[in-house]
Amino acid sequence: MRTLRKVALSVMGILVAASPLLAHHDWLVDPTKQVTLHGTVNAFTWANPHVMIALDVQANGIIETWKIGGSSPKFMTACGWDKKTLKPGDVITAIGYRFKDGSNAARLQTILMPNGKEMYYGAPTPPQCVPPARDTPSTGGERRP
Repeated sequence: MRTLRKVALSVMGILVAASPLLAHHDWLVDPTKQVTLHGTVNAFTWANPHVMIALDVQANGIIETWKIGGSSPKFMTACGWDKKTLKPGDVITAIGYRFKDGSNAARLQTILMPNGKEMYYGAPTPPQCVPPARDTPSTGGERRP
């Protein structure tokens, strides 16, 4: 009975340790739907699991709020980001990939900062912090004003 209890506790320990791996996910984006969004930062959330930017974008005379997702704070830090990189009121241009469900949400690729500096998505795999290839053909992505 004691051996069975040890085995059960060991199995439970392994499952608990592996649960973060099971929770990891791919972004549900459409890699053919690149969007360029120019707008005003409404909020900048520096927290796990993903850094998030709420961006107010004017489109067709109305303001749409977009959610732009980055990587984790750890990986964003490796690319020069910190919790003070953006603040509400900053006017930026965000380039990313739109979510497959068509919602006003995208995975960040590049940000053009108010001072003209480009900042890149912090990825856990090399090459980190580099601009996307400029010589790749356009995917026919949509552009927002």
